[in-house]
Order: sequence, then C-alpha cells, then structure tokens
Amino acid sequence: MESFYALALIAGILVAFVLLVLIATYHNSFEAEIPPNVDQPSKLRLYHCIYTLMEILAKNLENLGIFEEHILMRLIIDGLPTRRDSKLFIKDLHFDEVPVRIYLPKLPSASKRRGVVFFHGGCGTFRSIRSHERICSTIARKSDSVVVSVGYRLSPERRYPAPTLNCLTATVHFLKTAENYGVDPDRIIVCGDSAGGTFTTSVCQELVNRSDIPKIRAQVLICPFLQALNFNLPSHQKNAFIAFLSWEHTVRFILKYLKKDCSMKEAILAGSHVPESMNLKYRKWINPDLIPEIFKLGYKPSLPTSFLPQVYEKIKEPSETRLSPLLAEDAVVCCLPDTCIITCQHDVLSDDGLLYKKRLEDNNVKVTWYHMEEGFHCALGIFGYGIFSFSSTSKMVNHTVNFIKGY
Repeated sequence: MESFYALALIAGILVAFVLLVLIATYHNSFEAEIPPNVDQPSKLRLYHCIYTLMEILAKNLENLGIFEEHILMRLIIDGLPTRRDSKLFIKDLHFDEVPVRIYLPKLPSASKRRGVVFFHGGCGTFRSIRSHERICSTIARKSDSVVVSVGYRLSPERRYPAPTLNCLTATVHFLKTAENYGVDPDRIIVCGDSAGGTFTTSVCQELVNRSDIPKIRAQVLICPFLQALNFNLPSHQKNAFIAFLSWEHTVRFILKYLKKDCSMKEAILAGSHVPESMNLKYRKWINPDLIPEIFKLGYKPSLPTSFLPQVYEKIKEPSETRLSPLLAEDAVVCCLPDTCIITCQHDVLSDDGLLYKKRLEDNNVKVTWYHMEEGFHCALGIFGYGIFSFSSTSKMVNHTVNFIKGY
C-alpha cells in the first residue's frame, strides 16, 4: 500500500510539473479579455484557463503522434454524464441512420404535443447528444414537448456538408413520423446553438419549398454562426480577444470543420478570401452600417485588403448558404417560420444574429429577439451544473422554453 501511495505521489508530481511547463511555455495563450460586466468574470477566467490548458495539452499530444487534438477536446468538452430525468422517457434511436436521443414527457397529454428538434453546437467538430442532455431534458420537461436531440456526424471524420445533411435527414424523418411519438406535425420547432444555429437556419431554408412534408412552425437560433465572408464586423472587433471563442479561434474552428489548411487563417481574418464582386453583391446584407449604433461603440472600419485568388480557390465554401445561411435569397427568407434569436453582448458572433434579425424583419418574418448583456459564447455548454454554471445560461434556456411554449 505504501508503494502505491509513493507511485501516486510521483505521478502527481510529474503531472503537476508537465502542467507547469505547459503554462510557462504558452503563458500568452492564457491571456484573454474578461469584461467586468460579463456574467461572473472570475469564474469565466478560471474556466478559460482550464480550457486553454487542455487545448495546449491536446495540441502537444497530437504533435507527439499520440492522438489527434479533437479527440481529447471532445472528451473534455462533452462534460460529465447526467442522471436521467425521472419525469421523461429517454430513448436512443436512429432516424434514417442518423443517431438521435428522444425525450418524451411521462405524463399523458390530452392532445398531441409540440415537437422540438435540437442541434447541438460545437463548431461541427465537438460536443454531442451527451453534452446537451441537460439542456434537452429541461426543454422537454418545462415546455411539455417531445424533444429530439440529433447526433449528427462530426468533422473531420465526416466532412462538410455531412453534418448539415444529417440534420436535414433527421428533421425530415421526424416531420414524417411525428405522430408516432404523440407529436402534432404542424407544431414542430427547430432549435440550435452556435453551429447548431447554423444547421437550424440551413435546414429551415432548405425545407421552405418542400410540399410533401409539414412546414416547420418556428426556429430558435442561440448565438448562431451565420456567415463566413466578413470577420471584421463590430462584434468581431469588440470581442476579438474574449474568453473561449476569440476572433482567431472562430476562423481556426471553421477551417478545421472544413478540413482546410489553418495557415489561411490570417488571410481569411483580413477578408482576402472574398472577391470584390462578391463583397459588393452581399454588402446589402453583410454591412456594419446595418448594425444598430448602440452595438458599434468603438468600431473602426477595416482598411481595404487585397483579394488573394489562391486563397479563394482553396476555400469557396463561405459563399454557400449551408455555411453562410445569411446569404440566402429573399425568395427563401420571406418563407421562413417565426424565429427566436438569442444574442450575447460578449460574443464575436453577435452581429451575425443582428444581421439575420434585420433580414427576417425586412422580409416580414415574425422575430422574437433576446439580447443577453452579460452573456458570452459557449455559456450554454455549461448549463445544468449548479454552482458551476452561469446565471446567463439559465436565462437563455428559459427564454427558449418560453418561446417554445407559445407554439
């Protein structure tokens, strides 16, 4: 027994030594902007340091050839398993070969319930059904809805646009079979956070002209990523160095999701991946002038950059609506369902939500908008952990539940 404790002590000292070396070597990586008015700034700083340390460790393990960076990050980001909610039936199924987890309230209902299809965030590379178990359970229980959490295949194992197509497949399947789960097919809402918001938007756009299945009743977009053309909007500048999802991290994650060379990051941040003709075409929709002045404090227009054809040839996906649904034509946007958009003040992607809100309103689509002044991107991923969570997270979920209950 004494030898066991001795070995454990030695192992603990070695681990601590390795961590200290990593911290000393990459100390600049731990620097991040933590605004004083963000939700629980000290806790956010602590989480940012832990996340950064794990990210550095994952990169080093990949460099050593032990395993790829995203494998360790998935294990960490997925969080702890949760206790199954006793008020729900929870089943793991497949909708046309796409894994789903379905949450059904146990109490009988006098009429068919509404249905919610949920797409988790994670840049199309991280997170899973498990990571959003607490969120989906809460939505199902509090809104008395049948929730389908979609376990779309992740990149890099399945390259773009496979995740979007998985989400589309699962949604169509549920629309066709909703009554089998006690759901009214005319009361189905699609919901997603971050990249899940991208998939939500894309799925709703692709289904507007389908006449063989019921129409989506509403969509909920939580801190959505909606365009990859302009990374110099006011929210990009204001939150460039924010914890968890910085300006540079955003583009790096997009490149990893698309399985592209990350050396193009600087060119994309500068906007050199977009031809001038494309910038002019979409300026009517992606333009700092369309952002309300209250959200542009301190904004400085970026200097013109040179277009780099060699970069554009390697990454043309930003002009596709499956990656940049903000670029959909008005003929599509005007047919979209009622929409709830939740944005956060301390989020590089905040302006994506604001620009899409304006597009929807300009096309006479009913929009409900909540802006979390103390909120930050990735907060939703820490929902349901008691004192380890953030108050803004619960507010996001409550706004989502209240919107869903209106349908």
